[in-house]
Amino acid sequence: MELSLANIFLKIVSIVGLISALTLVTVYHLLPRAKISRIMIWYKRQKRGVAVNYVEHEGYRFCYFCRGEPGLQPSALILHGLAFNKDIWLNTIKFLPKDLHLVCLDMPGHGETTCLLRDSYAAVDQAKKIHQFVECIGLNQKPFHLVGTSMGGMIAGVYAAQYPSEVSGLSLLCPLGLRYPDDNNNAFKRLREQSIKSHDVFKLGLYHPSTKNMQLLKGYVADWRQQNAFLVKCFLDLSNPKSEYSLHDNMSNISAPTQVLWGKDDQLFPKDLPASALACLAMAKALTCRERRATQQLLRWKGYTSLLSALV
Repeated sequence: MELSLANIFLKIVSIVGLISALTLVTVYHLLPRAKISRIMIWYKRQKRGVAVNYVEHEGYRFCYFCRGEPGLQPSALILHGLAFNKDIWLNTIKFLPKDLHLVCLDMPGHGETTCLLRDSYAAVDQAKKIHQFVECIGLNQKPFHLVGTSMGGMIAGVYAAQYPSEVSGLSLLCPLGLRYPDDNNNAFKRLREQSIKSHDVFKLGLYHPSTKNMQLLKGYVADWRQQNAFLVKCFLDLSNPKSEYSLHDNMSNISAPTQVLWGKDDQLFPKDLPASALACLAMAKALTCRERRATQQLLRWKGYTSLLSALV
């Protein structure tokens, strides 16, 4: 009798498990991609213990999330790349010390930060906006560590050059805005020439395009389609002749200890990029260059966060 009851219980558990699995699969495939992406991001925010906040400067709203409180060690302001938002860093911050004060910002026009098509999104102008944000939240009460990837790296470097007293350390991940001996290494030029569809462009950043990561990517793309005019405007402003090499043109004014990292398998840049880039880098007082796998793999790599923690 007991064995029979146990079998019945196991069958019930199996049926419930099967129904749950089928429900999840159905929801995963039938819900709008953007909605699934938002649910996954909401879950990650809860898991990482971050708080989303808003601050305004003369009617312009900035959105950001933070974790921790300012302490003895410098805070870290982290900037994302073109067409992404602050949530792209949720996988990275789990490797950073829990007592480190982190601020991840939606860049101008991105995410929930105000988007105005009449504004300029050239690197220097975005750096000015970031400075307004920094002053609004009082982050520059003491020097902080500044991190940026791609477009965010370009703007972080320009910021460090324009406001050197505010930056204690600088980390640039595959930054745009540098001049190379071979102009074919210019990422703006490569993107213009390839004319890749948005879905394919951002897939290049996934070293392991798992089902989960691809679903998140599809959600991002679904949201981006609604901002197509802004993304075109932002790209054109960044890549115009006056802005295209902003990082290179400003790097002699960077005084903070600086690390620059590229992905070994980054498909937007050739494999010999770090070597050729070092030929044109005369950046800051301390420079460390590490070759790792693709950009998104690097963003989740514990070794990178160790380097970041050491520099902070």
